[in-house]
Amino acid sequence: MKALIITYYWPPAGGSGVQRWLKFVKYFRDFGIEPIVYTAENPNYPILDESLENEIPKGIEILRLPIWEPNNLLSFLGRKKNESAGFLNPNPSFFGKILQYVRANYFIPDARKFWIKPSVKFLKSYLAENNIDVIITTGPPHSMHIIGLKLKRQLGVKWIADFRDPWTEIDYFHQLPLSNKAIKKHHYFEQEVLKNADKVLVVGNTMNENYSQFSKNVVTVSNGFDVKIDNTITELDTKFTITHIGLMNADRNPKMLWDVLADICIENRAFANDFQLKLIGKVDASVLRDISEINLQNNVQFVNYVSHNEVVNYQKKSQVLLLIVNNVPSAKGIITGKIFEYLMAKRPILAIAPKNGDLAEILKTTNGGCVIDFNQKDELKRAILDLYSKFIKGNLVVESENIGQFHRKELTKKVSEILKEIIE
Repeated sequence: MKALIITYYWPPAGGSGVQRWLKFVKYFRDFGIEPIVYTAENPNYPILDESLENEIPKGIEILRLPIWEPNNLLSFLGRKKNESAGFLNPNPSFFGKILQYVRANYFIPDARKFWIKPSVKFLKSYLAENNIDVIITTGPPHSMHIIGLKLKRQLGVKWIADFRDPWTEIDYFHQLPLSNKAIKKHHYFEQEVLKNADKVLVVGNTMNENYSQFSKNVVTVSNGFDVKIDNTITELDTKFTITHIGLMNADRNPKMLWDVLADICIENRAFANDFQLKLIGKVDASVLRDISEINLQNNVQFVNYVSHNEVVNYQKKSQVLLLIVNNVPSAKGIITGKIFEYLMAKRPILAIAPKNGDLAEILKTTNGGCVIDFNQKDELKRAILDLYSKFIKGNLVVESENIGQFHRKELTKKVSEILKEIIE
């Protein structure tokens, strides 16, 4: 069985966007599936991690086609580095506002729309000459799904649409300067993808519920981890470290947490001496400003993007792992990919997220940590002091369970069964 995966993100791209289908491709052959990958020849990746290239199975066919990306126009804004860690600059210049409007309303579904037409042409030719059983598109960018939709309509191919993130329910959609016409267009394309795909894969139950309004073929396949579960004892940080891995944008800036940590440092001198916050990855300017304003910076270590292997080491050594969901209307359905590797690290997880959300459910079923809602300041303070008390006593541990289901190989097995089901 042969499966063609259409993806924008592929090594040497770094970050979470590339991980999901790189790992599926890595294990597909174990389940009788030969993957072929179609990706951009000259992509504009914001993060690079060349170490991920080592995980690509030997001998698989990788098809590449040049892409033109209007995102390069952002260079004309003269935007300062690290000004914004998110998708949108919260304080754009006048010209920045214009470009945001143009991008939001004329590059639909996204800035890779100009790759759709040449990709359809190229892949129609490839599919005519090669025996491919199923095509898979993964987004965002959702232009990949439009490629799949056009191939489905024109060739009748079996097609799976994989949503790593929601489309119109993504956390920043409400922030885009969209016209009513543009909003309708986004919803139209999203629903057309859902209605026409033979299967729709989503990463969480909230997305499943939302998308099931338009498709009866929605299946939840979560993200996961790809490190062997190791029960050996790792030498932990000597300080009471709380570590956050990954992007911390303006919507993810936990002001409540900074206030709580600053209060505890003032009230408890021992805590102030023992405590260290590690922020691994890109951090928004608002985070830096807020931390500085409350004089917490001496307790904070900032580390820019590091390789995936280094990330694993940081996780396993940390006393506590910090997980933050963006405080946005769609927060309930957000499942940050890092939760699964956090679980693998077997360190207590402190999450700031909706208590009735998908992420909270995962932590509950795995006994991986605690969840504090966005406005529960007193509860957050109690949780941190409890963790610190256990640290002082030398018994800060976590008894996580049922995490094997989230190993990438197990998840690939599930996807393989779905693929075989739709071509029978």
